[in-house]
Amino acid sequence: MHAERITDSICHHAEGPYWSDTWGGLRWVDMLAGDIMHLGPEGSVRAGGAPLLADGPGGEVTRFPAPSSVVACVRPASSGGAVLALEKGFGLEDADGSIEPLPDLWDEPVRMNEGAIAPDGSFLCGTMGYGAPQGAAAMWRLRPDGTTTREFGDLTISNGLAFTADGTHAYYVDTPTGRVDLFDWSDEDGLVERRPFADLSGEDGHPDGLCLDAEGRVWVAMHSGSQVLGLDEHGAVAEKISVDARQVTACTFGGADRSTLFITTSRENLPDGEDPAAGSLFAVRPGVRGPETELLFGG
Repeated sequence: MHAERITDSICHHAEGPYWSDTWGGLRWVDMLAGDIMHLGPEGSVRAGGAPLLADGPGGEVTRFPAPSSVVACVRPASSGGAVLALEKGFGLEDADGSIEPLPDLWDEPVRMNEGAIAPDGSFLCGTMGYGAPQGAAAMWRLRPDGTTTREFGDLTISNGLAFTADGTHAYYVDTPTGRVDLFDWSDEDGLVERRPFADLSGEDGHPDGLCLDAEGRVWVAMHSGSQVLGLDEHGAVAEKISVDARQVTACTFGGADRSTLFITTSRENLPDGEDPAAGSLFAVRPGVRGPETELLFGG
């Protein structure tokens, strides 16, 4: 399969895509610009191509700033707004679009990177240190009551995280390991019993963001590999989607029927003129659908 480029190179470091009926379309972040991107029926920045949504938005993208130099991840909230991972902590978006940053959680040269809503309505997000020093990252949890906890550390580049539909497990990537791992989940204990699920060190690129389809299979963006991999229930590579940009960062299912896989890419650290499609949004219909229900912050 081959993904279609559906926008121009409109982001420096696009990450964290997520489709939600709560905000009516697809959101992702231009992480190091501190901006949130929204593909929906109205917008101010026209995209460079026709979306793959037969009954979807008209191909326009809106960019709006978060109150931080970094916005790493945005996910929907049951209040009608959203929860955000900012540079050194979390933020909350009201239904009217106003964003309130919560207090910083650390002073070290570490930033938020990627996260997901857990079955109990918490928001979990992992970090990475600037320069990616080994073991400097951690997993943080924002509960619906506003309390935050550092769940565990000894991570390096905490990346893709997705929970199974039955709420008992989560798939996870710490990029330098070259693996997708599997956790058990409970609302009380959080993520526990981590073990390897798929060794992707022999594939082109490095595992980055990931998502699950309706059958619980894993789709993994391969940074520096120009591809997204579809894994079967045993962790073997069953599908490969080629992407015309090298630094593939994350993916998510969306569209009215959840059958489009949206893929973000990055031009971070690339010389001017190299990899001209980097920073664009891509999409493909892989023949499967995303989960029918979505997890919301707050439950």
